[in-house]
Amino acid sequence: MTQKRGDDPQAVMPHNNRTLTTLVTGPSAAAREAAIAAVIRPEYRTTLILEGMADGNTNFPASLPASFPPASPASAGYPGLQSVRIAPSCPCCIGNLTMRVTLNRILRHPPEQLFISLASVSHLEQIKHFLTTVPYDAYLNLTKDLQA
Repeated sequence: MTQKRGDDPQAVMPHNNRTLTTLVTGPSAAAREAAIAAVIRPEYRTTLILEGMADGNTNFPASLPASFPPASPASAGYPGLQSVRIAPSCPCCIGNLTMRVTLNRILRHPPEQLFISLASVSHLEQIKHFLTTVPYDAYLNLTKDLQA
């Protein structure tokens, strides 16, 4: 059974070692990354899969909330936060192999929270299906989508 704190989908506590996974949609990379920064939980080990290159208007990770542990000279970036950029393409079509390889690498040392930023919502239902079938159904727990 999954524990919830109110109606916030990002407040669901991990259960059965499955990674909380949120699909993030929005008009630009900057908007999606700002939406992630607004809900990211510093107490969770978090991985971001960001589709496409930053559009030059992003302020990530500087836009992380003040409660997020700051980077230190001894750590590469922010402790507990991993960010991976993948080529812009549909994760269920042309980019399927890229998404599978990326997910498999991430899930070797699974984070507690995973955000997948999508440049297009054209195949959103197919992407959800992909993430909730074998083998990923045993590793991922999809939360409510985050609209930037």
